Amino acid sequence: MLIETLKSLFNRDLNKLKIEIESYQNESQIWVTDKNISNSAGNLCLHLIGNINTYIGAEIGKTGYIRDRPIEFSLKDIPKTELITKIEQTILVVNNALDSLTEADLQAIYPQIVFEKEMTTEFFLVHLATHLAYHLGQINYHRRLMI
Repeated sequence: MLIETLKSLFNRDLNKLKIEIESYQNESQIWVTDKNISNSAGNLCLHLIGNINTYIGAEIGKTGYIRDRPIEFSLKDIPKTELITKIEQTILVVNNALDSLTEADLQAIYPQIVFEKEMTTEFFLVHLATHLAYHLGQINYHRRLMI
């Protein structure tokens, strides 16, 4: 049951991420920062894509994805259409990976040490869903500030 709940939440929030990026009227505003906002919506979007493709795609789905976390925060001016394509690809990765899990897999220890201690896959997937929601809220707020 948790697997279906997680799929529902990841799909909901990744589709909302897509809508947020699409909703920027001026594409250049996706990349705006100032002294009080250190991460642009574009960089947060790239960070979420990298995070999910690493911990769900590569680790659970065995996609072979290799993360370059620093570039998630340094790339600029990626076209909106490319960001949207990356989000859509991430949705497919999440669904394929989560479809491969069993309830027993959720209770197993996640294969990587991420927070300096072991945790169950279930715990870490819930964390990843809340991480997505946290940054999605930041992107929504950033977009509304740009109007």
